[in-house]
Amino acid sequence: MAVRRVVITGLGVVSPVGIGHEDFWKALLAGESGVAEITQFDPAAFGLETKIAAEVKNFNIQDYFPDKRKVGGFLKEMDRVTLLAMAAAKLAMDDAKFEISEEEAPRVCTFIGTGVGGLITTTADHIKLVEGGPRKLGLRSIIKLMPNAPSGQVAIEYGAKGRAKSDATACASGLDSLFDAFMYIRDNRADVSITGGSEAAVNPFSLASFGNMMALSKRNSDPKGASRPFSADRDGFVLGEGCVILIMEELEHALKRGADIYAEVVGGGASCDAHHIVAPHETGAGAAMAMREALRDADMQPEQLDYINAHGTSTPLNDERETMAIKTVFGDHAKKMAISSTKSMVGHLLGGAGPIGAAVCALSIRDQKVHPTINLNNPDPKCDLDYVPNVARDVKVDYAMVEALGFGGHNTVLILKRFTK
Repeated sequence: MAVRRVVITGLGVVSPVGIGHEDFWKALLAGESGVAEITQFDPAAFGLETKIAAEVKNFNIQDYFPDKRKVGGFLKEMDRVTLLAMAAAKLAMDDAKFEISEEEAPRVCTFIGTGVGGLITTTADHIKLVEGGPRKLGLRSIIKLMPNAPSGQVAIEYGAKGRAKSDATACASGLDSLFDAFMYIRDNRADVSITGGSEAAVNPFSLASFGNMMALSKRNSDPKGASRPFSADRDGFVLGEGCVILIMEELEHALKRGADIYAEVVGGGASCDAHHIVAPHETGAGAAMAMREALRDADMQPEQLDYINAHGTSTPLNDERETMAIKTVFGDHAKKMAISSTKSMVGHLLGGAGPIGAAVCALSIRDQKVHPTINLNNPDPKCDLDYVPNVARDVKVDYAMVEALGFGGHNTVLILKRFTK
Protein backbone atom coordinates (compact mmCIF):
# COMPACT_ATOMS: atom_id res chain seq x y z
CA MET A 1 0.00 0.00 0.00
CA ALA A 2 1.30 3.47 -0.87
CA VAL A 3 2.58 5.59 2.00
CA ARG A 4 0.10 8.30 2.92
CA ARG A 5 1.61 11.77 2.59
CA VAL A 6 0.93 14.49 5.14
CA VAL A 7 0.84 18.22 4.39
CA ILE A 8 0.33 21.44 6.34
CA THR A 9 -2.64 23.49 5.14
CA GLY A 10 -3.29 25.94 7.96
CA LEU A 11 -1.30 28.01 10.46
CA GLY A 12 -2.67 29.71 13.56
CA VAL A 13 -0.18 31.77 15.57
CA VAL A 14 -0.71 33.65 18.82
CA SER A 15 2.75 34.85 19.81
CA PRO A 16 4.64 37.56 21.70
CA VAL A 17 5.66 39.23 18.41
CA GLY A 18 2.34 39.05 16.62
CA ILE A 19 -1.03 37.38 16.32
CA GLY A 20 -1.69 35.74 12.97
CA HIS A 21 1.05 33.99 11.05
CA GLU A 22 1.77 36.85 8.65
CA ASP A 23 2.31 39.46 11.38
CA PHE A 24 4.36 36.92 13.32
CA TRP A 25 6.53 36.15 10.29
CA LYS A 26 7.02 39.79 9.38
CA ALA A 27 8.22 40.55 12.90
CA LEU A 28 10.64 37.62 12.93
CA LEU A 29 12.18 38.58 9.59
CA ALA A 30 12.63 42.11 10.92
CA GLY A 31 14.38 40.78 14.04
CA GLU A 32 11.82 42.22 16.44
CA SER A 33 11.83 41.07 20.07
CA GLY A 34 8.66 40.43 22.05
CA VAL A 35 10.44 40.51 25.41
CA ALA A 36 9.48 43.30 27.81
CA GLU A 37 8.71 44.00 31.47
CA ILE A 38 5.99 41.70 32.82
CA THR A 39 2.51 43.25 32.86
CA GLN A 40 0.30 40.38 34.05
CA PHE A 41 1.44 40.84 37.67
CA ASP A 42 4.02 42.82 39.63
CA PRO A 43 7.21 40.74 39.94
CA ALA A 44 8.46 42.96 42.76
CA ALA A 45 5.49 41.99 44.90
CA PHE A 46 6.82 38.42 44.89
CA GLY A 47 10.48 39.33 45.29
CA LEU A 48 11.35 37.89 41.89
CA GLU A 49 14.79 38.58 40.45
CA THR A 50 13.60 38.20 36.87
CA LYS A 51 11.10 40.88 35.90
CA ILE A 52 10.86 40.28 32.15
CA ALA A 53 9.04 37.83 29.89
CA ALA A 54 7.67 37.50 26.37
CA GLU A 55 3.93 38.01 26.82
CA VAL A 56 1.20 37.92 24.18
CA LYS A 57 0.08 41.52 23.85
CA ASN A 58 -3.46 42.80 23.29
CA PHE A 59 -5.04 39.36 23.52
CA ASN A 60 -8.83 39.31 23.81
CA ILE A 61 -10.67 36.07 23.15
CA GLN A 62 -13.72 38.01 21.97
CA ASP A 63 -11.73 39.15 18.94
CA TYR A 64 -12.00 35.55 17.69
CA PHE A 65 -15.40 34.57 19.05
CA PRO A 66 -17.70 37.62 18.96
CA ASP A 67 -20.66 35.99 20.74
CA LYS A 68 -20.48 37.54 24.24
CA ARG A 69 -22.46 34.73 25.84
CA LYS A 70 -20.15 32.13 24.37
CA VAL A 71 -17.07 34.06 25.47
CA GLY A 72 -18.54 34.31 28.97
CA GLY A 73 -18.65 30.51 29.06
CA PHE A 74 -15.09 30.30 27.79
CA LEU A 75 -13.86 32.61 30.55
CA LYS A 76 -15.61 30.52 33.22
CA GLU A 77 -14.31 27.21 31.89
CA MET A 78 -10.86 27.95 30.48
CA ASP A 79 -7.45 28.92 31.79
CA ARG A 80 -5.40 31.31 29.65
CA VAL A 81 -3.52 28.31 28.19
CA THR A 82 -6.78 27.06 26.67
CA LEU A 83 -7.97 30.49 25.58
CA LEU A 84 -4.75 30.94 23.61
CA ALA A 85 -5.30 27.53 22.02
CA MET A 86 -8.89 28.34 21.10
CA ALA A 87 -7.77 31.53 19.35
CA ALA A 88 -4.90 29.83 17.54
CA ALA A 89 -7.15 26.96 16.44
CA LYS A 90 -9.68 29.47 15.06
CA LEU A 91 -6.91 31.19 13.10
CA ALA A 92 -5.60 27.86 11.78
CA MET A 93 -9.03 26.56 10.75
CA ASP A 94 -9.82 29.83 9.01
CA ASP A 95 -6.43 29.84 7.28
CA ALA A 96 -7.00 26.27 6.07
CA LYS A 97 -10.56 27.14 5.02
CA PHE A 98 -11.62 23.89 6.62
CA GLU A 99 -14.98 23.03 8.13
CA ILE A 100 -15.55 19.59 9.60
CA SER A 101 -18.54 17.75 8.21
CA GLU A 102 -20.41 15.23 10.32
CA GLU A 103 -19.27 12.50 7.94
CA GLU A 104 -15.55 13.22 8.30
CA ALA A 105 -15.61 14.20 12.02
CA PRO A 106 -14.45 10.75 13.22
CA ARG A 107 -11.37 11.12 10.99
CA VAL A 108 -10.29 14.47 12.48
CA CYS A 109 -8.00 14.24 15.54
CA THR A 110 -6.88 16.92 17.98
CA PHE A 111 -3.37 16.73 19.43
CA ILE A 112 -2.36 19.81 21.45
CA GLY A 113 0.53 19.61 23.90
CA THR A 114 1.35 21.74 26.92
CA GLY A 115 4.26 21.62 29.33
CA VAL A 116 2.52 22.78 32.51
CA GLY A 117 -1.16 23.20 31.60
CA GLY A 118 -3.39 25.60 33.52
CA LEU A 119 -0.74 26.97 35.88
CA ILE A 120 -2.49 30.32 36.39
CA THR A 121 -5.62 28.54 37.61
CA THR A 122 -3.62 26.07 39.71
CA THR A 123 -1.75 28.73 41.66
CA ALA A 124 -4.67 31.18 42.01
CA ASP A 125 -7.12 28.52 43.18
CA HIS A 126 -4.62 27.06 45.63
CA ILE A 127 -4.45 30.47 47.30
CA LYS A 128 -8.26 30.53 47.45
CA LEU A 129 -8.23 27.11 49.11
CA VAL A 130 -5.61 28.05 51.70
CA GLU A 131 -7.17 31.39 52.54
CA GLY A 132 -10.86 30.57 52.35
CA GLY A 133 -11.35 26.82 52.47
CA PRO A 134 -12.79 24.40 49.91
CA ARG A 135 -16.01 26.35 49.33
CA LYS A 136 -13.97 29.17 47.80
CA LEU A 137 -12.97 26.98 44.88
CA GLY A 138 -15.12 27.12 41.78
CA LEU A 139 -16.80 24.11 40.23
CA ARG A 140 -14.49 24.35 37.24
CA SER A 141 -11.02 24.44 38.80
CA ILE A 142 -10.02 20.99 37.62
CA ILE A 143 -11.32 21.37 34.08
CA LYS A 144 -9.48 24.67 33.76
CA LEU A 145 -6.12 23.40 34.99
CA MET A 146 -5.96 19.91 33.45
CA PRO A 147 -3.31 19.62 30.71
CA ASN A 148 -5.74 18.01 28.24
CA ALA A 149 -8.11 21.00 28.41
CA PRO A 150 -6.76 22.68 25.23
CA SER A 151 -7.15 19.55 23.09
CA GLY A 152 -10.53 18.70 24.59
CA GLN A 153 -12.01 22.17 24.29
CA VAL A 154 -10.77 22.66 20.72
CA ALA A 155 -12.22 19.27 19.72
CA ILE A 156 -15.56 20.23 21.25
CA GLU A 157 -15.59 23.61 19.51
CA TYR A 158 -15.07 22.12 16.05
CA GLY A 159 -16.73 18.74 16.47
CA ALA A 160 -13.54 16.77 15.86
CA LYS A 161 -14.48 13.24 16.95
CA GLY A 162 -11.21 11.43 16.26
CA ARG A 163 -8.62 10.91 18.94
CA ALA A 164 -7.96 13.95 21.17
CA LYS A 165 -4.95 14.03 23.48
CA SER A 166 -2.33 16.24 25.05
CA ASP A 167 1.34 15.34 25.24
CA ALA A 168 3.09 16.56 28.36
CA THR A 169 6.82 16.16 27.74
CA ALA A 170 7.99 19.55 29.00
CA CYS A 171 9.49 21.67 26.22
CA ALA A 172 8.98 18.86 23.69
CA SER A 173 5.22 18.65 24.36
CA GLY A 174 3.97 20.58 21.35
CA LEU A 175 6.37 19.00 18.88
CA ASP A 176 5.48 15.57 20.25
CA SER A 177 1.85 16.42 19.48
CA LEU A 178 2.79 17.36 15.91
CA PHE A 179 4.80 14.14 15.57
CA ASP A 180 1.83 12.12 16.89
CA ALA A 181 -0.52 13.85 14.46
CA PHE A 182 1.83 13.19 11.55
CA MET A 183 2.09 9.48 12.36
CA TYR A 184 -1.62 9.15 13.05
CA ILE A 185 -2.49 10.48 9.60
CA ARG A 186 0.30 8.56 7.88
CA ASP A 187 -0.90 5.35 9.54
CA ASN A 188 -4.42 5.90 8.19
CA ARG A 189 -6.01 6.47 11.58
CA ALA A 190 -7.10 9.99 10.64
CA ASP A 191 -7.28 12.30 7.64
CA VAL A 192 -6.87 15.64 9.39
CA SER A 193 -5.38 16.86 12.67
CA ILE A 194 -5.74 20.10 14.57
CA THR A 195 -2.38 20.01 16.29
CA GLY A 196 0.11 22.19 18.14
CA GLY A 197 1.21 23.41 21.54
CA SER A 198 0.04 26.04 24.00
CA GLU A 199 1.56 27.58 27.10
CA ALA A 200 0.57 30.34 29.51
CA ALA A 201 3.12 30.07 32.30
CA VAL A 202 4.10 33.71 32.82
CA ASN A 203 3.28 33.36 36.48
CA PRO A 204 5.05 34.06 39.80
CA PHE A 205 5.29 30.34 40.58
CA SER A 206 7.06 29.40 37.34
CA LEU A 207 9.35 32.43 37.42
CA ALA A 208 10.33 31.68 41.01
CA SER A 209 10.95 28.01 40.28
CA PHE A 210 12.94 28.56 37.08
CA GLY A 211 14.74 31.43 38.78
CA ASN A 212 15.81 29.26 41.71
CA MET A 213 17.23 26.81 39.16
CA MET A 214 19.34 29.69 37.76
CA ALA A 215 17.71 29.03 34.38
CA LEU A 216 16.29 32.50 33.66
CA SER A 217 17.96 35.60 32.28
CA LYS A 218 18.18 38.44 34.78
CA ARG A 219 18.91 41.05 32.12
CA ASN A 220 16.02 43.21 33.35
CA SER A 221 17.55 46.46 32.17
CA ASP A 222 17.74 45.21 28.58
CA PRO A 223 14.63 43.07 27.95
CA LYS A 224 14.93 42.93 24.19
CA GLY A 225 18.56 41.87 24.47
CA ALA A 226 17.97 39.29 27.19
CA SER A 227 17.41 36.21 25.03
CA ARG A 228 20.70 35.61 23.23
CA PRO A 229 21.09 32.01 22.08
CA PHE A 230 24.61 30.84 21.16
CA SER A 231 26.13 34.04 22.55
CA ALA A 232 29.09 33.86 24.94
CA ASP A 233 27.33 36.21 27.36
CA ARG A 234 23.97 34.41 27.51
CA ASP A 235 22.68 34.10 31.07
CA GLY A 236 19.52 32.02 30.74
CA PHE A 237 16.27 31.79 28.87
CA VAL A 238 13.36 34.23 28.81
CA LEU A 239 9.96 32.76 29.61
CA GLY A 240 7.38 33.22 26.85
CA GLU A 241 3.75 32.37 26.27
CA GLY A 242 1.55 31.69 23.28
CA CYS A 243 0.13 29.00 21.06
CA VAL A 244 0.66 27.70 17.54
CA ILE A 245 -1.81 25.37 15.87
CA LEU A 246 -1.21 23.65 12.53
CA ILE A 247 -3.73 21.91 10.36
CA MET A 248 -2.19 18.70 9.03
CA GLU A 249 -3.96 16.76 6.29
CA GLU A 250 -3.52 13.65 4.24
CA LEU A 251 -2.45 14.86 0.82
CA GLU A 252 -5.38 13.55 -1.23
CA HIS A 253 -7.85 14.96 1.29
CA ALA A 254 -6.17 18.37 0.96
CA LEU A 255 -6.02 18.27 -2.84
CA LYS A 256 -9.62 17.16 -3.14
CA ARG A 257 -10.87 20.26 -1.36
CA GLY A 258 -8.40 22.57 -3.13
CA ALA A 259 -6.42 23.50 -0.03
CA ASP A 260 -3.29 25.64 -0.19
CA ILE A 261 -0.23 23.73 1.03
CA TYR A 262 2.61 25.30 3.00
CA ALA A 263 4.87 22.27 3.22
CA GLU A 264 4.93 18.50 3.52
CA VAL A 265 5.85 16.70 6.74
CA VAL A 266 8.19 13.86 5.78
CA GLY A 267 9.79 12.49 8.93
CA GLY A 268 10.14 12.57 12.67
CA GLY A 269 12.30 11.17 15.43
CA ALA A 270 12.33 11.09 19.21
CA SER A 271 14.52 9.85 22.04
CA CYS A 272 15.24 10.21 25.73
CA ASP A 273 18.65 11.12 27.12
CA ALA A 274 18.03 8.84 30.13
CA HIS A 275 20.71 10.97 31.76
CA HIS A 276 19.42 13.81 33.97
CA ILE A 277 16.02 15.34 34.68
CA VAL A 278 17.22 18.84 33.68
CA ALA A 279 20.67 18.81 32.08
CA PRO A 280 21.06 17.55 28.50
CA HIS A 281 23.57 14.77 27.91
CA GLU A 282 27.11 16.18 27.89
CA THR A 283 27.69 15.01 24.31
CA GLY A 284 24.24 15.82 22.97
CA ALA A 285 23.80 12.10 22.25
CA GLY A 286 20.05 12.02 22.84
CA ALA A 287 19.34 14.92 20.52
CA ALA A 288 21.65 13.40 17.89
CA MET A 289 19.73 10.12 18.12
CA ALA A 290 16.42 11.89 17.47
CA MET A 291 17.88 13.78 14.48
CA ARG A 292 19.22 10.59 12.94
CA GLU A 293 15.89 8.85 13.40
CA ALA A 294 14.08 11.74 11.72
CA LEU A 295 16.46 11.63 8.76
CA ARG A 296 15.94 7.87 8.40
CA ASP A 297 12.19 8.30 8.67
CA ALA A 298 12.28 10.95 5.95
CA ASP A 299 14.50 8.69 3.80
CA MET A 300 16.99 11.48 3.22
CA GLN A 301 20.70 12.11 3.55
CA PRO A 302 22.04 14.66 6.04
CA GLU A 303 23.47 16.72 3.17
CA GLN A 304 19.94 17.37 1.87
CA LEU A 305 18.95 19.47 4.89
CA ASP A 306 18.99 23.23 4.32
CA TYR A 307 17.78 24.76 7.58
CA ILE A 308 17.41 23.92 11.26
CA ASN A 309 15.09 25.77 13.59
CA ALA A 310 17.12 25.09 16.72
CA HIS A 311 15.84 24.64 20.24
CA GLY A 312 18.35 27.40 21.08
CA THR A 313 17.20 28.34 24.57
CA SER A 314 19.96 30.84 25.49
CA THR A 315 21.08 28.65 28.41
CA PRO A 316 24.76 27.67 28.64
CA LEU A 317 24.26 23.91 28.57
CA ASN A 318 21.55 23.64 25.91
CA ASP A 319 23.20 25.78 23.25
CA GLU A 320 26.58 24.14 23.56
CA ARG A 321 25.26 20.58 23.61
CA GLU A 322 22.73 21.15 20.86
CA THR A 323 25.59 22.44 18.72
CA MET A 324 27.56 19.28 19.51
CA ALA A 325 24.61 17.11 18.49
CA ILE A 326 24.22 18.91 15.15
CA LYS A 327 27.93 18.46 14.42
CA THR A 328 27.75 14.79 15.34
CA VAL A 329 24.91 14.10 12.93
CA PHE A 330 25.82 16.38 10.04
CA GLY A 331 29.62 16.42 10.10
CA ASP A 332 31.09 18.92 7.63
CA HIS A 333 27.59 19.77 6.36
CA ALA A 334 26.75 21.28 9.77
CA LYS A 335 28.63 24.47 8.85
CA LYS A 336 26.89 24.75 5.50
CA MET A 337 23.35 24.92 6.89
CA ALA A 338 21.47 27.96 8.12
CA ILE A 339 20.42 27.57 11.76
CA SER A 340 18.41 30.03 13.83
CA SER A 341 16.64 30.30 17.17
CA THR A 342 13.16 31.80 17.26
CA LYS A 343 13.51 32.02 21.05
CA SER A 344 15.84 34.97 20.59
CA MET A 345 12.70 36.96 19.79
CA VAL A 346 9.72 35.17 21.38
CA GLY A 347 11.38 33.68 24.43
CA HIS A 348 10.80 30.08 25.46
CA LEU A 349 7.20 28.96 25.07
CA LEU A 350 7.90 25.61 26.76
CA GLY A 351 5.24 23.29 25.28
CA GLY A 352 4.53 25.80 22.53
CA ALA A 353 8.16 26.09 21.40
CA GLY A 354 8.23 23.18 18.93
CA PRO A 355 5.09 24.18 17.03
CA ILE A 356 6.39 27.75 16.71
CA GLY A 357 9.51 26.29 15.14
CA ALA A 358 7.43 24.11 12.83
CA ALA A 359 5.46 27.15 11.68
CA VAL A 360 8.74 28.97 11.06
CA CYS A 361 10.01 26.04 8.96
CA ALA A 362 6.81 26.04 6.89
CA LEU A 363 7.08 29.79 6.27
CA SER A 364 10.79 29.55 5.48
CA ILE A 365 10.00 26.93 2.86
CA ARG A 366 7.17 29.04 1.46
CA ASP A 367 9.18 32.25 1.20
CA GLN A 368 12.74 30.88 0.91
CA LYS A 369 13.83 33.10 3.77
CA VAL A 370 15.36 32.37 7.16
CA HIS A 371 14.83 34.63 10.16
CA PRO A 372 17.83 35.69 12.24
CA THR A 373 19.02 34.78 15.69
CA ILE A 374 19.08 38.24 17.23
CA ASN A 375 21.43 39.50 19.96
CA LEU A 376 24.24 37.37 18.55
CA ASN A 377 27.11 39.86 18.65
CA ASN A 378 29.54 37.89 20.79
CA PRO A 379 29.42 34.26 19.62
CA ASP A 380 30.39 31.49 22.00
CA PRO A 381 33.50 29.81 20.50
CA LYS A 382 31.93 26.44 21.32
CA CYS A 383 28.86 27.40 19.27
CA ASP A 384 30.55 27.87 15.93
CA LEU A 385 27.85 27.13 13.35
CA ASP A 386 25.94 29.53 11.09
CA TYR A 387 23.17 30.81 13.34
CA VAL A 388 22.13 33.59 10.91
CA PRO A 389 23.20 36.40 13.27
CA ASN A 390 20.96 39.45 13.57
CA VAL A 391 19.79 39.80 9.96
CA ALA A 392 17.33 37.67 7.98
CA ARG A 393 18.64 35.93 4.90
CA ASP A 394 17.41 34.57 1.59
CA VAL A 395 18.11 30.83 1.67
CA LYS A 396 17.12 27.99 -0.61
CA VAL A 397 15.07 25.83 1.74
CA ASP A 398 13.82 22.52 0.37
CA TYR A 399 14.16 20.62 3.64
CA ALA A 400 13.87 22.10 7.13
CA MET A 401 14.19 20.53 10.58
CA VAL A 402 12.73 21.70 13.89
CA GLU A 403 14.06 20.49 17.23
CA ALA A 404 12.54 20.48 20.71
CA LEU A 405 14.54 19.32 23.71
CA GLY A 406 12.75 19.12 27.05
CA PHE A 407 13.34 18.59 30.76
CA GLY A 408 13.27 14.88 31.43
CA GLY A 409 15.65 14.32 28.54
CA HIS A 410 12.92 14.38 25.91
CA ASN A 411 14.20 15.04 22.36
CA THR A 412 11.84 15.40 19.41
CA VAL A 413 12.60 16.31 15.81
CA LEU A 414 10.35 16.89 12.79
CA ILE A 415 11.37 17.40 9.15
CA LEU A 416 9.40 19.45 6.63
CA LYS A 417 9.88 19.51 2.88
CA ARG A 418 8.89 21.83 0.08
CA PHE A 419 5.73 20.30 -1.38
CA THR A 420 5.84 18.90 -4.89
CA LYS A 421 3.25 16.61 -6.40
